[in-house]
Amino acid sequence: MVSARSRIEQNGRTSCPISGQRNILAAAANGVRSFIAGQGGDADMVFTRVGVDERRLGDPKLALDLGAYVGMMEEAAIQTGNDNFGLWYGQQFRPAMLGLIGEVALASPTLGAAVANLAELFPYHQQATETRLVRDGDLLRLEYRILDGAILARRQDAELTMGMFANVFRYCLGADWTPEEVHCEHPRPESWREHERAFDAPVHFGQHTNAVVFRDRHLDRPMPGGDLARLTRLRDELIRVAGGTGSPGFLDRVKGEVRSRLPDGTAGVEEVAEGLGLARWTLQRRLADVGLSYSDVVEAVRRDLAFLHLRQPHVSVAEIGFMLGYSEVSAFSRAFRRWTGQSPQTYRAPLACRGETAES
Repeated sequence: MVSARSRIEQNGRTSCPISGQRNILAAAANGVRSFIAGQGGDADMVFTRVGVDERRLGDPKLALDLGAYVGMMEEAAIQTGNDNFGLWYGQQFRPAMLGLIGEVALASPTLGAAVANLAELFPYHQQATETRLVRDGDLLRLEYRILDGAILARRQDAELTMGMFANVFRYCLGADWTPEEVHCEHPRPESWREHERAFDAPVHFGQHTNAVVFRDRHLDRPMPGGDLARLTRLRDELIRVAGGTGSPGFLDRVKGEVRSRLPDGTAGVEEVAEGLGLARWTLQRRLADVGLSYSDVVEAVRRDLAFLHLRQPHVSVAEIGFMLGYSEVSAFSRAFRRWTGQSPQTYRAPLACRGETAES
């Protein structure tokens, strides 16, 4: 049995993705109908608009399309009028509600093992996803990101997943446990102070990935109900039910890698190729095979995210430019004029008048 600490040092990556798959087990939507209704929304309308078959929600081991699931959370935020829908849905989501991956965490012998199992096995619960543990001195980050660059609007999913992760710690250490920080890849929401209240910790937005940051302590604390024999059975069942960790198509995977690196300004071809496990020339050749250059892909990702972020009037044009990897707002404005023939401010003005949001 590998120790929790040594497994943490191994960063918890999964392997052997199955190209083209991006499913999530229906347990991730446990109680979503009643939560939507409790927030004043129409669940039937939400399900219809995003194409989710509610009959599948009744079996936690059935799969939903990941894009439809993420879209369901975005649509629920619109339907309920609660811009922080995902934040609060995740806060009330206990590990036992999460199906097989939640049961795996609960059956782990220690908190450290539970967190390591989340990092290793979450991409079976939710395909086309990367979760890993990263050490920085006495701090650890449980990181999470969707690899599919085609799924653009995904703020609600990120916030609810951070809440799900935090509740694994709270289950072991008590309801008063708090992380050191929480990181989110999307821009700062208008009601961002609710996030700090929910986690009782600083929340940083516009990051390269989503993460719960915590101190390297209490990892040897026993998990209530830990059971090694049950853990082994649950791990095997989760892997069998999922059928693999999945993977988006090649171009969407490249877009996802570019997106994650833009806020750090490290979206160069060498860095992205390394993140994809490819040689630079291989990445460029495969893009050329579909009629694209690397700069074409970066431009497309920046353009799509610019349109998404500009629908959030509380996020400044300067902040959007920084998140897209531009060193100066003037460079972002020039690029946006090239795409649309107008400035970001001019493009945004009629959206604000119509009251449109990022998900409209």
